[in-house]
Amino acid sequence: MAFDIVIADGRVVTATDTYTGDVAISNGKIAAIGQNELRQNAARVIDAAGKYVLPGGIDVHTHLDMPFGGTTSSDDFETGTRAAAFGGTTTLIDFAIQYKGQPLRKAFDTWIEKASRKAVCDYSFHCIVTDLTGDQLNEMNALVDEGVTSFKLFMAYPGVFMLDDASIFKALRQTADNGGLVCMHAENGGAIDVLVQQALSEGKKAPKYHALTRPTTAEAEATARAIALAEMAGAPVYIVHLSCHDALEKVREARDRGLPVYAETCPQYLYLSIENFDVPGFEGAKFVFTPPLREKWNQEKLWNGLKRDHLQVVSTDHCPFCIKEQKELGREDFTKIPNGGPGIEHRMSLIYSGGVKGGRFSVNRFVELVSTTPAKLFGLYPRKGTIGLGSDADLVIFDPNRKHTISAKTHHMRVDYSMFEGIEVTGVAETVLSQGRLIVDGNQFLGQPGRGTFVKRSTYSPP
Repeated sequence: MAFDIVIADGRVVTATDTYTGDVAISNGKIAAIGQNELRQNAARVIDAAGKYVLPGGIDVHTHLDMPFGGTTSSDDFETGTRAAAFGGTTTLIDFAIQYKGQPLRKAFDTWIEKASRKAVCDYSFHCIVTDLTGDQLNEMNALVDEGVTSFKLFMAYPGVFMLDDASIFKALRQTADNGGLVCMHAENGGAIDVLVQQALSEGKKAPKYHALTRPTTAEAEATARAIALAEMAGAPVYIVHLSCHDALEKVREARDRGLPVYAETCPQYLYLSIENFDVPGFEGAKFVFTPPLREKWNQEKLWNGLKRDHLQVVSTDHCPFCIKEQKELGREDFTKIPNGGPGIEHRMSLIYSGGVKGGRFSVNRFVELVSTTPAKLFGLYPRKGTIGLGSDADLVIFDPNRKHTISAKTHHMRVDYSMFEGIEVTGVAETVLSQGRLIVDGNQFLGQPGRGTFVKRSTYSPP
């Protein structure tokens, strides 16, 4: 059998296995896994000796080309997927937003139009549901049939995204029936709004007050309420961007009771803290995202949650806004600073460096967190998230010993700062393939806009 590419002599890593071998690719799929005999039939051989061969990363929480706060996130589907690829991420699940009064299908069609001609790697969507007053519950079933099998609901941002508990409960009951999975932004939006208005009335308008008006108890309360509503509905629930120990304890307790409750955290909560706001002038606006940064002691609690499977996924919540012209909209009022930060490019290096090199968990657990479990929870496995016969040839040759200092001067995201400026990581994606096509080779980008494809996903199943 002839192969298009054979990746030779790499240390192949999945969530369960680590071994030295060759991975052969034909027609965008993994066609064979073996030893030296594969190479003689290859049109091209890529030497991976001394490197890891990993399944492509899957980032299940990104916001590309997203209108928010009077502006639009600075990465579109071309620049965002290119930056993701440089970091070893080969599949994204972004968010299609249903605005009030719209049918859910309108959201899906709008975001397909945004992505289809621009994405350089594969993508799918969750649907953000902001209005359940009409026939939207039945529309949820139709979207599941289209391969959009997850829905994001908000317990925060009153008047914009927030749903009341009754609507949330109805949506959870619907997913219990149709096999979908609800992703929950868990913060008590009503209580937070009272704290925000109080801060503004007292003249407290600097960026740091974004964090000080969103306490960990507001996140923990909403997390517990989301879990309770899901339990009543008989549905699984996935807590997005969990940021603190208080909320983590609610997830841990539910999982200890055997409930199908899952949660992700993000690199910013593992590396940054509320102390990052203690910078001159308006520089703290770089760290305005939701949930906010927490006290530093929470970081090790989250790392431990990843180790012990209280947290199952690391995503980025990548939602970049430039300091100039965008974040500056809130220079005089922290509530007008567009919420979000850039991170799509550095997720895998940050988690490998802090997790594996930091001695917190194994390289197999790393693969589980950044690729395999996201694929399983969101209906992509085994097409993606593993290295197996017939799986998509989304592969990363990863140098586990190469060091890199993160900087806006060298990143590929279309944003004028880095949240992680100056942090040195160990472990870098060196070569990246998407469906068997070489799209990153060292510092060279070889992909093409529009070559990424929309991936229809199957319904939720426990990982």
